[in-house]
Amino acid sequence: MPGLQRLLTFQRADAVAIAALVVVLAVFHLAGTGAIDSLRYERDAVLAGEAWRLVTGHLVHADTVHLGWNLLGVLIVGFLFARDYPPRAWLVILLVSTAVTDLGFLLLEPQLEWYVGFSGVLHGLMAAGLVAWLRTTRDPVTWLVTALFAAKLAWEHWAGALPFTAGSLSLPVVHEAHTYGAVGGLLAALWLARRTPRAASL
Repeated sequence: MPGLQRLLTFQRADAVAIAALVVVLAVFHLAGTGAIDSLRYERDAVLAGEAWRLVTGHLVHADTVHLGWNLLGVLIVGFLFARDYPPRAWLVILLVSTAVTDLGFLLLEPQLEWYVGFSGVLHGLMAAGLVAWLRTTRDPVTWLVTALFAAKLAWEHWAGALPFTAGSLSLPVVHEAHTYGAVGGLLAALWLARRTPRAASL
């Protein structure tokens, strides 16, 4: 589907899935700050057997601004990519992005004591969406969005978090989560690609 035209094919089912994810994140936030301590990713607690934190840590946020940034990201990713995979495939991408982020934390970030937020998983969804675009329509829009995404990840590694987001948050940005999530989304998308025929590139 040529460039911008594909963005105009948003369907009701896509909106329902996005709304459901927004509701889940909002409900966890409404649980209050007191719940964060028992739900966030916390290395020592995970190693002591509190495995649920590997999931819930991605669903809770430090404050309303933190949640707001991630909800904005969900809406953007949903608008751009919701139609590119069926719901079951998106669930696979979400789970793999979560698992790879957690593995990255546990194996490569021993100094990271705790973490909250959906941004790591969100970068996995973004990476998977771009794989779908690159497999079907390699047009200027695809290359532009891919380049911007790659540039963002590169900037975070060389210079740290983007100033306009870091300056608005009450906690440091763990940019490694973005990288691990993106790797998870990429791996999931490539695995899914092997199970589906490739559409012709334009």
